[in-house]
Amino acid sequence: MFTGIIEAVGTIRQIAQNPKGVSLQIDAGKLDLSDVKTGDSIAVNGICLTVTKQGECYFAVDVSHETLRCTKGLKNLGSQVNLEKAMRLSDRLGGHLVSGHVDGVGEVIQFEPEGENYRLSIQAPDALLKYIVVKGSVTINGVSLTVNRIERKVFDINLIPHTLAETNLKLLKVGEAVNLETDLLARYVERLMTQSINQI
Repeated sequence: MFTGIIEAVGTIRQIAQNPKGVSLQIDAGKLDLSDVKTGDSIAVNGICLTVTKQGECYFAVDVSHETLRCTKGLKNLGSQVNLEKAMRLSDRLGGHLVSGHVDGVGEVIQFEPEGENYRLSIQAPDALLKYIVVKGSVTINGVSLTVNRIERKVFDINLIPHTLAETNLKLLKVGEAVNLETDLLARYVERLMTQSINQI
């Protein structure tokens, strides 16, 4: 599990093909790897991946063809990626509960300054819209954010300067695809309600 509070922005510095997908070597930036070992989980752009090797300033992960098919941001050498180590039970939950399992890919419709902040508008896939609510939580490229407005298939996020400075969201452009994970609790509630109705 993760919190959606990004710890560092890393860079994909090596991509190697393998029979099951690709192996990535990621420069960890300012992410502290002193307590990371093989088998640990790190969220890369919101995607939970398992560390296969690590050094002082980098780590490696394997990514399957299926993960590459249904996510964005892991295919290009030199891409900057948001990084977060898996949370510990003793950690503060500064964002919200994030699984690291991307639900779908959205598209940037608008990214413009509004005063000191930026407005980010994302068009979400139809299947995810029912989980996205005003003042609810959503994860974009691994970043825990609050939904400010929804109109049809598009939802708006207000990005403060700190979030822009500490994540790769500042690099977004209109038309770009982003990884989305909706609120985990909303999906559990829907599942429980569906089961209850079916049993009536």
